[in-house]
Amino acid sequence: MKVVLAALNSKFIHSNLAIRYLKKYTEDLDYDCILKEYSINDNMDNVLYDIIKQRPKVIGFSVYIWNVEFVKKLSRLIRLVDEEITIFYGGPEISFNGEEYLKENYTDYIINGEGEQTYKEYIEALLNNYDMHNVRGILYLEKGNIVNTGNRENLDMNNVVFPYDNLDELENKIVYYEASRGCPFSCKYCLSSVDRNVRFLNLNRVLKELKFFVDNEVKLVKFVDRTFNINKEFSIGIWSYLIKLGGKTRFHFEISGDLLDEEEIALLKTAPKGLFQFEVGVQTTNPKILENINRSSDLIRLDSNICEIRSQGNISQHLDLIAGLPGEDIGSFITSFNHVYNLNIEEIQLGFLKVLKGSPMHSEHKEWKTVYSPYPPYEVLKTSTMSYEDINRLKRVEQVVDKYYNSHKFNLSIQYLLSRFQSSFELFYELGEFFYEKNYFTISLSNAGYYQALLQFYENKVGEDSHIFLQFIKFDYLKFNSKRGIPGFIRGEIEKKEKNEIKILYYKMPKNTNTKHVYIDKFTVDIEEYTNENLLVLDNIYVIFNQDNIDDIQFIKMNKI
Repeated sequence: MKVVLAALNSKFIHSNLAIRYLKKYTEDLDYDCILKEYSINDNMDNVLYDIIKQRPKVIGFSVYIWNVEFVKKLSRLIRLVDEEITIFYGGPEISFNGEEYLKENYTDYIINGEGEQTYKEYIEALLNNYDMHNVRGILYLEKGNIVNTGNRENLDMNNVVFPYDNLDELENKIVYYEASRGCPFSCKYCLSSVDRNVRFLNLNRVLKELKFFVDNEVKLVKFVDRTFNINKEFSIGIWSYLIKLGGKTRFHFEISGDLLDEEEIALLKTAPKGLFQFEVGVQTTNPKILENINRSSDLIRLDSNICEIRSQGNISQHLDLIAGLPGEDIGSFITSFNHVYNLNIEEIQLGFLKVLKGSPMHSEHKEWKTVYSPYPPYEVLKTSTMSYEDINRLKRVEQVVDKYYNSHKFNLSIQYLLSRFQSSFELFYELGEFFYEKNYFTISLSNAGYYQALLQFYENKVGEDSHIFLQFIKFDYLKFNSKRGIPGFIRGEIEKKEKNEIKILYYKMPKNTNTKHVYIDKFTVDIEEYTNENLLVLDNIYVIFNQDNIDDIQFIKMNKI
């Protein structure tokens, strides 16, 4: 019997952990299991043909909010091509409303909850023609009626089989890893609150498996644990091991920032730069709204820990905010945004409440007068305290924050712009409105186009002479972009004779022996002084960019020539 386990990932760089678990857990069974991964951006006809040509008897889909519409359409097409193929679904999107998918004939079976043992018994039943009534954890139709075989108890984590052998197929993709399941918290918007039974893999096993990634020089391993640092002994054991192990692999953890204590902070400060990156769910800094969503957080300690980690400069931090939470108005959200921005971390993710089926928020949405889209990903449209227009304005803020702050390709320009606005939110709000007015969200801007749009924004919204601001735009552009085809609006300040003189000086500096890969330009603002001291000094300065290393930038002031 041939089974295709298919995943429709949201992006090409993603991979699917669930289908790998299922295949490894059933390696002892006598059947042919094929893993197929695609992206929701792929052509559906091509995906259909690629699956059908495998000639499977059974096809299983891993279903999430980002791929459910694609999966439903694809399932219909599969049935039209070959009605003899059996289809089953698993995953969080269908675990709380599987009946509707069965009734609409998208699928023949639903696997609820954790799937490894249920899937194994399901395949055994197909292979041996056993009665499906005896397979706990599935739903199916029988003579037009829904059969629910009941819920299955959660697995002992150590019975889950390590899902990776050959990592060649995952080159240039994110590799996902799970060291624990369940979450001790009960945040109303999150499906993880449904399973509060936290279970961990054996620590020695985890260390062995992580070494496998490091030995194979995987670029990025992303832990899917909902709150990685809930068990101090466990998290310290892993972090300390990875710090000692070294290697080229980067590890991503979703943590609760306020749970870190002094011992953990001290350990994290010893990590090599780039080894770890943290995702920290702040969601809101309003204690009342935290209470509304049943989320506990020590905000003072959270701030302190974030700043302690930032001060070392070795761990990149990504902080999440959620717009549309019950009871939060636009003023409260602005306060949260400015607070998080002032922490000066590497990335701010502005997300929007998703009312997920099965979550406590779903059962309470009428109480909070939360109106959300009935289509995946079930995102909030408006609430009793935040209008539809408020939500859309914040979506524009989210887009410009992601482009102009999270990319770090406009750091100096944004730093200077902030001095012209009352708050960080006001800057990004006005920038978002400017992009909307100019229809820049609907067209594809080039790299240079984003710099030019920022210059236009300054001229339109600030209204001052743009020559000084242009110096910062030029610096950011030259640091992060090719020096070939420099756009005309970035005016050159240097003459050929000056450039040759600077090259000679550069050549005489220690270790600077290669002038072929440097780019030199003159600025009328002391970029070095502004970068280091945030002081605006109008003075001519030469800046030398090493085109092989964007962080290798040298400054030569006129009075030193």
